[in-house]
Amino acid sequence: MITTGGKNGEPLRILLADDSETDRKLFIEAFRDIGLNTIVATVNDGEELMEYLHNKQASLPHLLFLDLNMPRKSGLECLREIKANPAYNDVSIAIYSTSASEKDIEETFMNGANVYIKKPVEFDMLIAVLKKAVTSAYNYQSPPFNKANFLLRI
Repeated sequence: MITTGGKNGEPLRILLADDSETDRKLFIEAFRDIGLNTIVATVNDGEELMEYLHNKQASLPHLLFLDLNMPRKSGLECLREIKANPAYNDVSIAIYSTSASEKDIEETFMNGANVYIKKPVEFDMLIAVLKKAVTSAYNYQSPPFNKANFLLRI
């Protein structure tokens, strides 16, 4: 049983920033199949993500899945901007990328992401990794961070 971070039974708010329409649709479908009490929203790129976060009317996500390679503003730029703003301290960040490069993993770890996920190619693996990510992001939300737990593997 996975418990989520919403208070008083409120849904876990999840936001995905990804420029791939296919990936956004699969992500939403996977969370539907997982069956957790969630509200899943998506944005198309880094600029749209930052507009969403700066919108005072929108509720901040509990968990942000952040693609690295996006147009207009990269995931790394967004990560740095989010981590520099204390208003977003309660947002857990899962890097969600096709890249498995050591440079990307190291850079996102050093910039404060909670977990790094290489996008799986199979839908069943996507469901498994998203279940694990929801748990991991909360387990590793506070320092001291451990790089051994940073790269999420299924």
